[in-house]
Amino acid sequence: MSSKVTALHIGSNETLSEKTLAYFDLCEEKLGLVPNVLKAYSFDESKLGAFTDMYNDLMLAECGLTKLEREMIAVAVSAVNRCFYCLTAHGAAVRELSGDPLLGELMVMNYRVAELNARQRAMLDFAVKLTERPAEILESDRQALRDAGFSDRDIWDIASVAGFFNMSNRVAAATDMRPNDEYHSRAR
Repeated sequence: MSSKVTALHIGSNETLSEKTLAYFDLCEEKLGLVPNVLKAYSFDESKLGAFTDMYNDLMLAECGLTKLEREMIAVAVSAVNRCFYCLTAHGAAVRELSGDPLLGELMVMNYRVAELNARQRAMLDFAVKLTERPAEILESDRQALRDAGFSDRDIWDIASVAGFFNMSNRVAAATDMRPNDEYHSRAR
């Protein structure tokens, strides 16, 4: 078991607000842990708040994408970026939400070999292209999503989730952020 969260020694906030402590308690209750990414951000509660507000809006709020689809985007983007933290944490989420450990593993390794429906494949192809070659996104890419059944609002959400995980992957890589050990054995 590793207690390392990041390679940076920027201290920790020993006086977390009641709001943050309540949020961490809620994480413990719902997830059985406080994700290390939250611990990493807790040195500055304003940064933690900005991160959690954006994450919760993108990943948990009602929208045209299912929670599984959003987690699949997180994994496909993180696979391109080879982000150990996000592949471990969000790979576990795909396994849990889908009830399919094989799907979770295939998503981590190469979503293209997973048995996906046309909607999911179009969504992930777009998210990966946005990650690898953002300057090459064209109207035809957006139209492919529309043809797969996505609304323009859904396209915004796909791009936002992909963008959020590209940012998160880079922060995790720069800081050598480590996932909670518990994620490795979940939903297998």
